[in-house]
Amino acid sequence: MPLASRRSRRPSIDIWPGFVDALAQLLMVIIFILLVFTAGQFLLSDALSGRDKALKELQQQVSQLSDLLALERSANADLRVSAASLSAQLKATLAERNSLTSQVATLTAKAQAEAARADKAESALAAEQQTSAAARSQVEALTASIAALRQQLAQIAAALDVSEAKVKDQQTQIADLGRRLNLALATKVAELERYRSEFFGKLRAIIGDRPDIRVVGDRFVFQSEVLFEPGSADLGDAAKQQLAPVVSALKQIAPEIPKDLHWVLRIDGHTDRRPIDNAKFPSNWELSTERAISVVRYMIAQGIPPSRLAAAGFADTQPIDPGNSADAYRRNRRIELELTNR
Repeated sequence: MPLASRRSRRPSIDIWPGFVDALAQLLMVIIFILLVFTAGQFLLSDALSGRDKALKELQQQVSQLSDLLALERSANADLRVSAASLSAQLKATLAERNSLTSQVATLTAKAQAEAARADKAESALAAEQQTSAAARSQVEALTASIAALRQQLAQIAAALDVSEAKVKDQQTQIADLGRRLNLALATKVAELERYRSEFFGKLRAIIGDRPDIRVVGDRFVFQSEVLFEPGSADLGDAAKQQLAPVVSALKQIAPEIPKDLHWVLRIDGHTDRRPIDNAKFPSNWELSTERAISVVRYMIAQGIPPSRLAAAGFADTQPIDPGNSADAYRRNRRIELELTNR
């Protein structure tokens, strides 16, 4: 009895709460899986509906393109029909033209035949000495008309002969005028060449043999260093002394040149290829031009008429030495004087 009592008081193991917890956790996992599955089904359905919508839009675009293609084909068909119609009209027009040409040829042949018959009738009437006054009057009128036409033809032929003679005479005069003009130009050029040679001869005699002042072809060349400081277009007293012989020679030769010989002394400014860029001279064009103008201003101040002077700037576009050495640059920096026609 005491043993049994002790066994009855021993605590029993209760597993039901753990089982309930396990079932609850399993249920939560199942619910989570169902939620994930439902969300996946929703997203998949939404993606499929978007794809169906895009597919419908593509089908609509294809349908529209098909309609446009049908319209283009219809327009091409209309154009082909129009082209065929125009071709048919052209053929009809050509056929009509050919028909009209044939008709004209036929009418021309008939007219020629009628004219031949008229000539024969006129001969017959003249042979039979027409008894009808009206017929004789008609023949006389026709004869007078023919005579008038022949007279007009003769006048036209004479006028053509006169016109041809005038044309030939004018052509002869033009050729002679051209020959005389060329001869006069050649004479003036030769005359100017003579005075140019005399002018350069006087300059050579005055200046002498100097390496920095020389003759190149038909030009008298001063090196820029003789007249200007580097990067400057101002003539100093030394430069003016160098130009004084030129002014003197020009004053000596100018009165000897005939007044009908239009001449000028052209002063050309040249620089080397090295660029200049400052407030006064943005480029070599301004520098070369301003140097030539400075020489012109000096000569005008010395009494040379402005109408006999011209200034031009060429920058570095016409070098006489294509090299890149300092000596080549020095040779290209120059002032050229040329006695030429205006």
